[in-house]
Amino acid sequence: MKHLLDKLNDTKLDNRIRLGIMSMLMVNDWVDFGTFKEMLGLTDGNLASHMKVLEGEGYVELRKQFVGRKPQTSYTATVAGRQAFNDHLAALEALLKGD
Repeated sequence: MKHLLDKLNDTKLDNRIRLGIMSMLMVNDWVDFGTFKEMLGLTDGNLASHMKVLEGEGYVELRKQFVGRKPQTSYTATVAGRQAFNDHLAALEALLKGD
């Protein structure tokens, strides 16, 4: 069964916070920083460090803009991020099925 574990994305998506971030991005085109903080119950620094990891892998893309007079940072999943997430889920399903 070890070969099933090898298919999991252990470098980035095995972390529950990053998995939560990517899950939110899979069902939304863009999600802003504040929404992530609220939905996942994270601090600014914690969320920023996880986003940096996902950005570094090319899994997310960010957009900075002003809404009114306030800066807003939003994120979207890249094609590579969507593929990595789907591959990770497929590996989890195979693990559960014992394939």
